[in-house]
Amino acid sequence: MERMNIAVCFGSRSVEHDVSIISALQLMEAVEAAGHTVIPLYVSRDGLWYTGDALRSVEAFREFNPMGKDIQRVILDISAGSGELWGWPLQKTGLFGKLPDPVAHIDCVIPVFHGMNGEDGTIQGLFEMAGIPYASSGVLGSSVGMDKIAMKQLLRGAGFPVLDFIWFTRDQLEHDRLLIIERAEKEIRYPMFVKPACLGSSIGVSKVDDREELDKALTLAASYDRRILIEVGIDHPVEINCAAVGYGEKVSASVCEMPVSASDDAFLTFWEKYLRNSGTKGGQSGGKKSLSRMLPAPIEAGLTKRIQQMTIDIFKLLDFKGTVRVDFILDQNDVLFVEEPNTIPGSLAFYLWKAAGINFPDLVDRMIESAMEAFADKNRSIYAYDSTILQKVTAGVKGSKS
Repeated sequence: MERMNIAVCFGSRSVEHDVSIISALQLMEAVEAAGHTVIPLYVSRDGLWYTGDALRSVEAFREFNPMGKDIQRVILDISAGSGELWGWPLQKTGLFGKLPDPVAHIDCVIPVFHGMNGEDGTIQGLFEMAGIPYASSGVLGSSVGMDKIAMKQLLRGAGFPVLDFIWFTRDQLEHDRLLIIERAEKEIRYPMFVKPACLGSSIGVSKVDDREELDKALTLAASYDRRILIEVGIDHPVEINCAAVGYGEKVSASVCEMPVSASDDAFLTFWEKYLRNSGTKGGQSGGKKSLSRMLPAPIEAGLTKRIQQMTIDIFKLLDFKGTVRVDFILDQNDVLFVEEPNTIPGSLAFYLWKAAGINFPDLVDRMIESAMEAFADKNRSIYAYDSTILQKVTAGVKGSKS
């Protein structure tokens, strides 16, 4: 693949902001190793955009200084097809008010946001409007994949097995808290999981075994999101994860993994996912790479193939692209359920591809290829239609819609 300017876009206004930084630092090393030019594109917690070589080191984020050396605030030119990053504030120069040269030109973006304002389709919509290829799932797949309620309803409607659940809004909880608790106890029963609809990394998620715990968990989940779900809690669940990469009909699945919890209930907390073993150095530290796991998962070949095929089928159903990880659960009777897809998984699930014989730089190239294929595919569609509507409308004439 020819050398390209790859913007790694990360951070943003999300409770998973710090996780995004770790994923981005790992990705930038892989992008450079793949032979491309890295353009760090950091979105701060207050929504401002920055670039600069200093943003390739974790030290820049421990106490972020927007005025620091090799850090520059920028804005993206959203004119279709531009791909230019401009320094901010824009300062015209010369007699005729000429704009200065752009800070950088972007050929393709790899977003590594986690959570709201980045993984949920919002930034993908911006890139669509700006006409910039990007290596993550599109608006549809990202938004559905982010919202656990919509995602589970859609997967169930398509015939995929999902755990039983109920859902409600924060407003309903404030007015009918006891009714919701009684409904959960009747329809879901203990143990159960309480989750914000649009968060990842186990933030705001609680496993509950009685009414007192349920009441506290509802308050916690409602503090993070206005939409909440309560899901069946399986005794001694076994988590199996699988990733897929590609676009359209060209999709391949990774090996399967079995994450291992340090506790007895197999509920992987934020600490276990991202802080366990975080004292190690180098690219192995932080992110889900530091999580204990069995890889490949010690399951029979037939189940492995079934999970891999379901991962590919879900990938195609939701029109994903780039790399996506789908999480599954086996109950105590070895019945398989789809837990959720992660459209921008932590560390981009590169450890799953490494086990499949694909190193991180090669995965980067595959993601870029999927972005460019999707971009070319989009440009094959017609976006203009000639009509006589405007010619028939007389300015100022009432009833022109008739």
